[in-house]
This record gives sequence, structure tokens and C-alpha cells, in this order.
Amino acid sequence: MKKLLSGNESIALGAYHAGLCVAAAYPGTPSTEILENLSRFKDIHAEWAPNEKVAFEVGLGACYTGVRALVLMKHVGLNVAADPFMAAAVTGVCGGLVLVSADDPGIHSSQNEQDNRNLAKFAKIALLEPSDSQEAYDIMPLAFDISERFDTPVMVRSTTRISHAKTIVDINRDRSADCTQALFRKDMAKFVTLPVNARHRQLITFERLDKLAEYSETCSLNRIIQGGSDIGVISSCVAFNYAREVLPQASFLKLGMSYPLPQNMIRRFAASVKRLVVIEELDPFIEEQIRAMGIEVEGKAFIPGTGELNRDIIRNAARKAGWGVFEEQVPAPDLQELVSALPKRPPLLCSGCPHIGVFSVLNSLGLRRRSAEPGRAGLIITGDIGCYTLAAYPPLSAMDTCACMGAGIGQALGMEKAGISDKLIAVIGDSTFLHSGITGLINAVYNKSQMTIAILDNRTTAMTGHQHHPGTGFTAQGEETYAVDIISLVKSCGVTNVHEVPAFDIRAIRTALKEAIDKPELVVLVIRGDCIAISRKKAAALAIDAQKCARCDICLGLGCSALQKAGDELVIDAQICSGCTLCQQICPGRAIEPVLSKEGGS
Repeated sequence: MKKLLSGNESIALGAYHAGLCVAAAYPGTPSTEILENLSRFKDIHAEWAPNEKVAFEVGLGACYTGVRALVLMKHVGLNVAADPFMAAAVTGVCGGLVLVSADDPGIHSSQNEQDNRNLAKFAKIALLEPSDSQEAYDIMPLAFDISERFDTPVMVRSTTRISHAKTIVDINRDRSADCTQALFRKDMAKFVTLPVNARHRQLITFERLDKLAEYSETCSLNRIIQGGSDIGVISSCVAFNYAREVLPQASFLKLGMSYPLPQNMIRRFAASVKRLVVIEELDPFIEEQIRAMGIEVEGKAFIPGTGELNRDIIRNAARKAGWGVFEEQVPAPDLQELVSALPKRPPLLCSGCPHIGVFSVLNSLGLRRRSAEPGRAGLIITGDIGCYTLAAYPPLSAMDTCACMGAGIGQALGMEKAGISDKLIAVIGDSTFLHSGITGLINAVYNKSQMTIAILDNRTTAMTGHQHHPGTGFTAQGEETYAVDIISLVKSCGVTNVHEVPAFDIRAIRTALKEAIDKPELVVLVIRGDCIAISRKKAAALAIDAQKCARCDICLGLGCSALQKAGDELVIDAQICSGCTLCQQICPGRAIEPVLSKEGGS
């Protein structure tokens, strides 16, 4: 049976058909859809964990019982999961343990574009890379087999284009009816990483690496595609597809198992061509290893080390390097010229988003404090990862830092302890708070902080597509469960001054923030309002009375997409407006009112 599937859908189906028992993840683009697809299968356990570290620990515990486990995350998530990831490389596995790391070249939805192939090498585990959806499907049973055969976790590294692009997949397997039953056999020397055990296990990881290197020489994922002898290209993942299109006359060594490298195969391939080239996205991961083998190789001198590759980039590099003869191409339209001709649409929060009100107030409070204290920041807002990060853009312009999940609270505390006298507010979402904000809060309490922390609770993990988390009351597979009470949790951490604030009440938000900022103690505000994209709560749309509107444009400071200019007037797009009334609340001329129905009601 053939289907058109994305790489993420293929990974999920391939793992399920390979006998997967337990899957754990934290949502993050471009990996999110893998667990979303797995959650539909009710004969396995699929969960959203509070963070990637917990997800990896769940997978590790499951594989210790002999069943197959899958852990899923985006590239930066592996930074969070680094401790159990490195420990798993030492303890090894029982059932297969596969980690999918979805990298994001080009930084489409991330804070960096780190190349996680380096982390597989760092941990001394096997690394597999699919180059399309068919390979993503086929690679999963092989990944589990390698994991069990060599007693090792296996990393499957995807990228944004592999994760999201769709290709035809021949679904040629069914799920095994007799999946392994869980059984834990005690083995302290393997599972308990006391120094005496870890030293012995560390030696085993090096022996295992030698065996994996030997296996890579015959692995079906590594293959030579014979072409001309002038140019030989070594490539993997999506870069292989681009390189094949640009250099059809070249010979190719296509790597699907890219660590450890098949060194003998590479030496044979290099000897068969006049010039050896590596085409890979991001770091010179393969190129440097080949150069370390003493083989002359080209690559990053011509291929960019940052950003996504594409045919044009590789064609230009190949032309400059003299890797082939190319027919003259019809000049492509200047992309920048085309983009500049389009109407500008800056990133905005959704109309009716519960985050708009708090950032509007933070912006105004910050401006007032700066004007009262010239030369000072006045109010410093340390931010975090989530939809609300968009509040850093104009017109809200109400976020001063954003590093990684959960960092805002720690950054604010660091600034405070450095001696800064400006007022500090750390802003964090509910999912991010449960992911990695709790420890920051505990640290703030322990070290007697006087900052304000605003937890923006919209009851979902919104930016990645509205996944559940421990505070929503539902599991990844739609089952009702206990919902963590964030206010009770905050109080249990030792915070005595904690308040719930409605997200769509500007006056309440302003009062709560001003009081919190002025208090010489740690204050936590839980600002609550459901995400408009999932609640679908829509009141009567609002309209602007042009006769009353003085064009002060204060309402435009909300950055709401429903507020628009039409010539010299301001209007509200009734199709977009959710009726949240934030603009109505801040209009000094009272020019905004609900649209009246034909019957006279609102």
C-alpha cells in the first residue's frame, strides 16, 4: 500500500510497525507531529512529558524492561535531555531505545541551528539519517534492531525538510502481533552507574563503537551510486537529494548511517574518483572525520556552514569550485525584490490572544518608568519560549531577553543579584513553567528574590499546535487525568504572595502588576485566559465609531490584527475580531462598542 506521508508521519508509522511500546516527547517544531501521530494508536503508550529530560528518562526506563521505546524532541530539546542521554550511552539498553532529534537548519522556529550529529559522536552511539519519507519509514525497524544488537541507544536525526516534506511511502509491513512483554531483570553492574560500574561500562562503549564501525561497512543504509569518476560526492539526509539534482554525472556515496563512518568504504570510494566532495548541511561533521583519515576532501570551503541548503546554493558552490559542467540557467527572479514588493506583515499574536493585555500593560509601565528615570531601563522584562515571545516585536515591544526554555526567571535573578536597581519581571507560559520554570522559581524563593514573576496560563502548549501538558487535565492520548494546580504548586514552593489575574481585564492586570512591582518581595501573578485558537470563544465583534475616534492610535499599541487602517480611519475587521474588548477598555474616547445586530441586540 502506498501513501503520501511527511517524514514525521513516516517515522511514527515506521516505529509503530517495528513493535514500539512506549513513546515520550515534549512538543517542539519540527518534531511535534511524530508523537501526535503515535498518540492515535491505543495499543501503545504515548505521552507528552513535562520536558525532554523526563521524556528521555521514561524511554530509558521502558527499554530497561525489554520493550521498544522511542523518545522524540527538537534539536535544542536534547540539550535539556543531555544527562539521561549520556547515561543511556553508558548503561546501554535491553529493548531498543531510539531517539529522534529533529534539527532546524535555517532557524525556522528555534533559537539556534545546532547540528546534533555532533552529540551522537559525543555520546559514542549510532547515528542514522533518512533522506526522504520512505527512508524515514524504513529506518525505524533498523534503528531498533541496531539498538538491541549493539546494546546502545540510536539517534535518528531528521531536519525540518525531512520532517515536514511529503513523499510517497510504500507501507510494506504490519505491526507485529507478539510485541515483547515488559520484564525487568535486575543487573546492578549495568543499570546502576556507580563509579565502579561506570568505569567498566565506559570501556564497553568503546568496544561497541568498534563493532558499530565494522557494521557500518555493510549497513544497507550506506551505498555507492556509480557515476562518473571526475567527482565523487559523499552526502546524507536532505542534502543528498539536492546534490543528486545538481551533480547527476557524479558518483555518490550516500550515507544513511553517518556515525560511525564506514571508513573502508570511504577509502575505496575516494580512490575511485579524482576529486572527493562532501555536501552536508550545517557543520563539517563528515568532512572533518574524512580529513582526519588522511584523505583529501573538499566541502565547506564552498558549501555554507549555516542555513538550509538548496539546489541553487549547491549549484553556485559547484560552479565556483569547478565540480561539474552546467548549462546556463534562466536567471531566477530576485527573491529579495519579490519579497520587498509584498505588503509587510510583522509577526503578531492572534486577535483575542490572552497574552496581549499583559504585554500592553508592561509596555506602558516600562515607558513610564523610563521617562521618570532618564537613562535607565526602568522596567526589565526577561522572557521565555512560547507564543508570547512575539511580544518582543513592535508595537508591544515588551520583552528584553529570551534564551531558552525556563531561562527568564534565572536571568532576572542574576540581574537582581548583580545589583541592578531597575524593576524586574520574569514572564513565562504555563507549559514552559512546568517544563523548566519550577526550579527557577524555587531558586528565586531560596535566594530571597524581590522580582515579579508573571505566569501566563492559557491552558495549552500553544506555539507548537496546542498540545496538552500536566496542567490541562488531559493526556496526549485524550484521557482525563489530574490537572496540576499552578497556584497551589507556586505556594508549595514557598511563595506567599501569589495572585490570579484575569487575562482580559486591563485594569486588573495594571493594578496587579503595579502593586507587585512596588513590593519588596517575590510576587507571582498567574494571569489566566484560554487560548483563543482552542477555546473558540467569540463574543460580539467590536466596531469603531469614526465620529468619536480622535485618532490617538492608542488601540494600535495592542498589535491586534483585527485593528486596521482604512485610509484616514481606523476600523475593526469583524471577521477577525474575537470580541475580547481589550481595545474597548483602553480607548480614552470610548469610540469602540460592540456591533449591534439587526434586531438591536449585541
